[in-house]
Amino acid sequence: MNIEEIYKLFDQIGSLTFATVENGEPRTRIAHLFAHDSEGLYFRTMTVKPFYSQLKESGRVAICGIYPTTAYSHDQDGMPYFEPGYTISVSGNVREIDLEQLKAKAGENSMFALGVKDIEKYPAMTTFCLYQAAGEVFDFDFAMEKRDHKLKRTRFTIGGMAYPFRGVRILDDCIGCGECYEGCSFKAISESAGKYVIDSSRCDVCGDCSTICPANAIEVTNKD
Repeated sequence: MNIEEIYKLFDQIGSLTFATVENGEPRTRIAHLFAHDSEGLYFRTMTVKPFYSQLKESGRVAICGIYPTTAYSHDQDGMPYFEPGYTISVSGNVREIDLEQLKAKAGENSMFALGVKDIEKYPAMTTFCLYQAAGEVFDFDFAMEKRDHKLKRTRFTIGGMAYPFRGVRILDDCIGCGECYEGCSFKAISESAGKYVIDSSRCDVCGDCSTICPANAIEVTNKD
């Protein structure tokens, strides 16, 4: 995915959750992205806000949102029902962009003009660029209303950041019994040359397969 495609998915949501850390404690707030270019994704805050101090201290931010709705209902069995849609998340490194840099960008890209106007009206406002990051689009259809599987994950990076593998793998110890295949409701497991493999783009990392594998041949990786 390119930056424009990533931005459009965030922009379609509008209000997003931005997360930072302060003194080892997580902090969140609602904000939005207002522009993008080849260097990254852009957002604004005030220099007097804790958000600004946290960004300057750590140089990092995480952003996420859900489309088309944050609401859910329940099906006839009382289980949660989510309308088909997607979540998108990204985390990485940010740098501050001063007003002169923003004006230069506005001269080439009209998306930045509102940012310039906003800062000229509110002098305590400033801009940050998320310039190096890794993220994921989590396209879900849990009731399989529009396709024959529940999930499609699309991972992306910005600015050359590596995307560490996190998820579930079937190891060479697989005995080919097929119990994981039968037990996977996400249809993420297939058979190849007598062994089973997991398609990470369809895997929800629910862990069901690892609990039923008789050979303990399934590895779960949830850290970098």
